[in-house]
Amino acid sequence: MAPPCNGSEVGVPTPSREQLLATKMATTAAPIRAAAGAVIDSPATPFDNYKFMPIREATVSRAMKSRYFKDLDVYAESDVVIVGAGSASLACAYELSKIAPELKIALIEQSVSPGGGAWLGGQLFSAMVLRKPSHLLLDELEIAYEDEGDYVVVKHAALMTATLLAKVLAMPNVKLFNATVVEDLIIKDDPIKGRYVAGVVTNWTLVALAHHTQSCMDPNVIEAKVVVSGCGHDGPFGAHTVKRLASVGMVSREVAPGTSIPGMGALDMNSAEDKIVNNTREVAPGVILAGMELAEIDGSARMGPTFGAMFVSGQKAAHLALAAFRKKQAEDN
Repeated sequence: MAPPCNGSEVGVPTPSREQLLATKMATTAAPIRAAAGAVIDSPATPFDNYKFMPIREATVSRAMKSRYFKDLDVYAESDVVIVGAGSASLACAYELSKIAPELKIALIEQSVSPGGGAWLGGQLFSAMVLRKPSHLLLDELEIAYEDEGDYVVVKHAALMTATLLAKVLAMPNVKLFNATVVEDLIIKDDPIKGRYVAGVVTNWTLVALAHHTQSCMDPNVIEAKVVVSGCGHDGPFGAHTVKRLASVGMVSREVAPGTSIPGMGALDMNSAEDKIVNNTREVAPGVILAGMELAEIDGSARMGPTFGAMFVSGQKAAHLALAAFRKKQAEDN
């Protein structure tokens, strides 16, 4: 007998369409599963079979807390407090620790990440522009740049900020308290010398931001012979020191009578940077201003995305702070 025309053998039932489809899926799916589960040979590395030393969770907690609370105790009386850790303040901390390594310097920053607006150039671009001769700080820090004649360009602003920050953090006489905000100033009234700033009032930044949700969350304090403020221009925590000094009548209001402070002027790079550096000064007994916070009290122009004045103003503030510290130290003795 001839075989059926459908190709099946005599007496063998013809598979259904569903059975054929299931058989096809089984034969195609098996290699996929095998491939997915296959172990790919990996080249040897120095980190193979890596194993950490054992540790208790409480040990980690104590390691952090004991050191932090020791720092709080040690720096409760600081020689110099620097408010803010942006470009001007970092340059101040670097310069001051370099010229006076014996001083105890507390650096207070409201953000978790120090550096202020110096992690990028203008409009979130990468490069950082510095007008000469502020490039001398780059040379000192051994940071590469492109020399364009009257100005230089660092390939990424973060390179400058990270390098400067690393130098500051490595200084044994500097302690950074980040995620900490200066809520107020300690102001004393001497019957002979008059009012002067003798330190800062601090709190956790997240606590300060939540004051409106709670009945009372009292702050902490750090005493200091000199306070350098580099809080930047007006903002959520910006220009905090000059605004507070104005509210208690410790800075002049002659520039704009009837207002607390005149505020920053419009942008003019050529006039702004010179004024910021040349106007860096002690604005009230015990308080030195650096960086763009000066523009708020002087009404001077902003400079926008050029950073030289920020760094040089901070360096100048360091020398002024040291002179003010030594003067105060002599008076106390």
